[in-house]
Amino acid sequence: MAGSAAPARPAPAGRTLNLVLATSASVVGFWAWNSVATLGSFYTQNLHLNPAATGVLVAMPVFVGSLGRIVVGTLTDKYGGRAMFTFVLLASILPILLVSVGGLLSSFALVLGAGLVLGVAGTVFAVGIPFVSAWYEPSRRGFATGVFGAGMGGTALAAFLNPRLVAGIGYFPTHLLIAGILAAMAALVWFLMKESPGWTRNNAPVLPKLLDAAKTPVTWKMCFLYAVVFGGFVSFATYLPTYLRDVYSFDPSGAGARTAGFALAAVLARPIGGVLADKFGSKPVVLASLAGVAVLGWVVNLQPDGEVPAGLTFVAMAAALGLGTGGVFAWVGVLAPPGKVGSISGVVSAAGGLGGYFPPLVMGATYDAATRSYSIGLLLLVATALVALAFTVLAVRGPSKTVQAVKA
Repeated sequence: MAGSAAPARPAPAGRTLNLVLATSASVVGFWAWNSVATLGSFYTQNLHLNPAATGVLVAMPVFVGSLGRIVVGTLTDKYGGRAMFTFVLLASILPILLVSVGGLLSSFALVLGAGLVLGVAGTVFAVGIPFVSAWYEPSRRGFATGVFGAGMGGTALAAFLNPRLVAGIGYFPTHLLIAGILAAMAALVWFLMKESPGWTRNNAPVLPKLLDAAKTPVTWKMCFLYAVVFGGFVSFATYLPTYLRDVYSFDPSGAGARTAGFALAAVLARPIGGVLADKFGSKPVVLASLAGVAVLGWVVNLQPDGEVPAGLTFVAMAAALGLGTGGVFAWVGVLAPPGKVGSISGVVSAAGGLGGYFPPLVMGATYDAATRSYSIGLLLLVATALVALAFTVLAVRGPSKTVQAVKA
């Protein structure tokens, strides 16, 4: 009968388990990906680095992890999430061990080169978005991608645990432990994970698929917005230990604990952003996020004094960035055509990673040691958030909820 509600389709068997497995794999991947950044103070001291050199070192994994997402996202459309999750986790083991060897030898070149290759761990995100999207109907993809996106909580684990593990069991054993966890997670994925019943292999050549994704207008709009919100998160998560040391004189463990709190706030906010985008549309969620980032970036620049004011400011900043990441990728999951989610999400997530690559370099290069200030970098963040806010208002029309209702 016309106008009658369509019967609800039963959820595919096993989708909750597969969402949990994908999110867990992302946690482990992000933990490995952020291992160099969370030990920035260790490398600064043992390799005798200045702030600019430290900025380059912590940014290297971000660089490869960003660009690699373009290819990995496209390969996920072809080979599926199970194979690609396993590959990314196993491919991260050798570089994490080489990083540890470089640290033992006090070799800046080896840590830098191994860190560059370790960027493969950061491509785990481009595997998960098309994988979990295939398990969920369009009306719930904001929830699914938001939950999976919480896997970036691996940065919180890295920030909290790595300095303590190094102090407790030693530098090299810490990296051996991370390598072992990568191997164990790869085994769980290989033996327990399954593709969605609705997933079909896309055997189109990689290059034409990427060119096709590049021709889709939504790709570049989402690239810019994700570069701001996820790039902001990545840059804070990677550089915050150094920032807290330079501005607030925290030791590595204290800075790591506070960076973990920052990452955890963003992790918790991301699925909330996805759920709100499902309910109200992504546009209002992203607008609220960008407005919050602009205001809070200015407050951080003022260097609020005291544990509580400073802590609340950074937690609020993390929550604003987390909401934005959930909102933007809810848009991607809904607007990307079937069979192109992997290639488009790969390009968009690469833009997000690259958005996190440059700020640490800028922060290190513009740090004013005399005043212990990062004002230039923070004011650039404020300006970028305001530009993105205006872009969202003027160039990105309508909430995704309308499109979502049509596709559901």
